[in-house]
Amino acid sequence: MEDFKVVYYQARCLLQHGDPYKPSETLRAYRAEGGKLPRGPLQDLTPNVYPPTASIFIAPFSILPWAPAHLLWMIFTAGSFILASYLMWDLGADHAPLLSGCLVSFLLANSISLLIRGNPAGIAISFCMVAVWCFLRDRFAWAGVLCLAVSLALKPHDAGLVRLYFLLAGAPNRKRALQTLLVTAVVGLAAIVWVTPIAPHWVQELHSNLLVNSAPGGNSDPGPASGCSHTAGMVIDLQSVISIFLDDPRIYNPASYLVCGALLLVWSFATLLLSFFPARARVALAAIMPLTLLVTYHRTYDAKLLLLAVPACAMLWAEGGLAGRLALVATTVGVISTGDYPLTILYILTENPHWDTAGLFGKTLSVALTRPVPLILLIMGIFYLWIYVRRHPGDVASLVPGESDEMPLALTPS
Repeated sequence: MEDFKVVYYQARCLLQHGDPYKPSETLRAYRAEGGKLPRGPLQDLTPNVYPPTASIFIAPFSILPWAPAHLLWMIFTAGSFILASYLMWDLGADHAPLLSGCLVSFLLANSISLLIRGNPAGIAISFCMVAVWCFLRDRFAWAGVLCLAVSLALKPHDAGLVRLYFLLAGAPNRKRALQTLLVTAVVGLAAIVWVTPIAPHWVQELHSNLLVNSAPGGNSDPGPASGCSHTAGMVIDLQSVISIFLDDPRIYNPASYLVCGALLLVWSFATLLLSFFPARARVALAAIMPLTLLVTYHRTYDAKLLLLAVPACAMLWAEGGLAGRLALVATTVGVISTGDYPLTILYILTENPHWDTAGLFGKTLSVALTRPVPLILLIMGIFYLWIYVRRHPGDVASLVPGESDEMPLALTPS
């Protein structure tokens, strides 16, 4: 539970009127617990890189002692993620229940890292999935708004593009996206009012912590110098691939933003021009999830967002043809390549590389064998984006109850 340990003591530090963005203050709260922790390395307490809004939701757990707090966090993470997985299966079951069940079950079986690390991504991802189900099913919209707001408050870079989709997709989704923004703003204001008197320089300190974490050799460094560059919990953004060839943030950051930005621009224009239908939304969300993981800092446990690709895969598979087969291959490879057990096996097999990593061939081989996830995600994102822009989901609309009479066969402007 090393990730939960960090956010737990940072929120506990805040509850004790200490500045959670100063590692020394968090360390003081950590030491005050004495020998009550199951693990003791003080260096595990990395600088705080979460916005103040995260403390609002972590504080109720930090009021409790460590033992019950981390057990409740684990139960809450497991319960919410199982619920989210079931809801994504429910969307996919409209078309291919067995295929959806296989993909979701494999992903569930390979999500143990969410429990043993205790990262807030487990809850942020789960709540994001619940919100998507509520919006696409047009049921419990208020619950969807609250869940998406919680997800944004915990990890905005996980759920941000999902909210962007509903904002661009037209009514009634724009209304729900704006309601989500309003709830998030209220939570943000409350968090700022709480944190600012205790940590008046939290903005500068947060910025400094982010720079420290992403510096060469830092915990969030996508380059080969990072201590986490070759582990089962590796960074999976596109920067991590480019950095193998050119380990310079002045190069790999703009290059990644250029590639992902171009794809996001195409996706955004398509979303603005196309009418909203739940069948089309499935493909749109499947396209945006890989790009979400690639454009900025994410780790393998964030890749559980690929649950959102299951409904689109099931829909295209039910349609049949080449697109259905390619959807199955792309989604299956994406889910397998980001699973905990396959990543652990890959790490073991490539822990001691027996090839020259200095030349171009050696670097290319290193990317293919040690960092295949970003490349697979990029291919997956391009495929679903192509489906979203070029194909017409009207031919499978009859498989979605209530859509067959309304789905246009052409890409008509909304």
